[in-house]
Amino acid sequence: MRIELHEIPVRELVSCYVNNDEEGVVGYGGRLNIRPKYQREFVYADKQRDAVIDTVRRGFPLNVMYWAVNDDGTLEVLDGQQRTVSICEYVAGNFSIRERYFHTLQPDEREQILDYRLMVYWCAGSDSEKLDWFRTINIAGERLTDQELRNAVYTGPWLTDAKRHFSKRGCAAYAIGADYLSGNMIRQEYLETAIKWKSKGAVAQYMADHQHDPNANELWLYFQQVIQWVRATFVTYRREMKSVDWGALYDAYGTATLDTAELERRVAALMQDDDVTAKRGIYPFVLNGDERTLSIRQFTPAMKRAAYERQQGNCLMCQREGKSAHHELANMEADHITPWSQGGRTTAENCQLLCRMHNRLKSDK
Repeated sequence: MRIELHEIPVRELVSCYVNNDEEGVVGYGGRLNIRPKYQREFVYADKQRDAVIDTVRRGFPLNVMYWAVNDDGTLEVLDGQQRTVSICEYVAGNFSIRERYFHTLQPDEREQILDYRLMVYWCAGSDSEKLDWFRTINIAGERLTDQELRNAVYTGPWLTDAKRHFSKRGCAAYAIGADYLSGNMIRQEYLETAIKWKSKGAVAQYMADHQHDPNANELWLYFQQVIQWVRATFVTYRREMKSVDWGALYDAYGTATLDTAELERRVAALMQDDDVTAKRGIYPFVLNGDERTLSIRQFTPAMKRAAYERQQGNCLMCQREGKSAHHELANMEADHITPWSQGGRTTAENCQLLCRMHNRLKSDK
């Protein structure tokens, strides 16, 4: 990696500045790609943006920025995108500070801003070196998500189209799936979720396999099918439906004949069950019967102590087998006498202590 320090006047930075979906975000005479595919797509809040302009107007130094030098002589922002966009947008007249737009400043004030010099390191090297450097210089700030880093590696027509569906403010995926997904589409979390569903968790491999596809239609159509199936299968919306692994459930049950009325009855009953502490786990449970997704409420330390004293420290199953039955409390585990699945509740009366071995044997049955 070769790194050189340059002083860039604002007037050169804002030359040929363009910020739109069709042309992207470019500046510096059209040579600088201000928003590469691996950069974040959100922008500063007004307070942060205004602070950048105040710093420039006062002539105070901004933190150094980093631009990557491409083989063809073009440049792209490695670090400093938000500061760069803030400056360019202000000079373009797209916002004011204390009711003063750039074009309403006095001529000497405008010249002071245009003459302000940014300290920029130009970094030349391979794609992997630039990505590693980008990771390094972002450690102190808001770090990239795993999906943002994957986007840096697997750029191409497929990613461009996928981001159109999943990564823009008010994107189509948000319009139909916001009730069922958590996270921020701008931070690539909607895109990551969709790929996880489609690839069964092999996100990087899926992106590598499809990197040069002309579009992301396969992923987008699959995502729509999943959301449509969820809406048709679980007809009453609840906030606990966010963050469920709907892709896995669709893959397993998407073609099954399901009684939606019976599913709703079971979901409603389980939502009212105080022993069920992981309410979002109800949805996989009513389909596959795996109680582990429910995180059934645990017995309290007081319940365990009462059962231990009642049993005089003995494991009941060891006693039945005629084995040495006494164990220290720390080596025993609480168990439902009547299993939760058969109506047993997490109460002191339904608590028994078993040694670890017998509790494991019982749980495996």
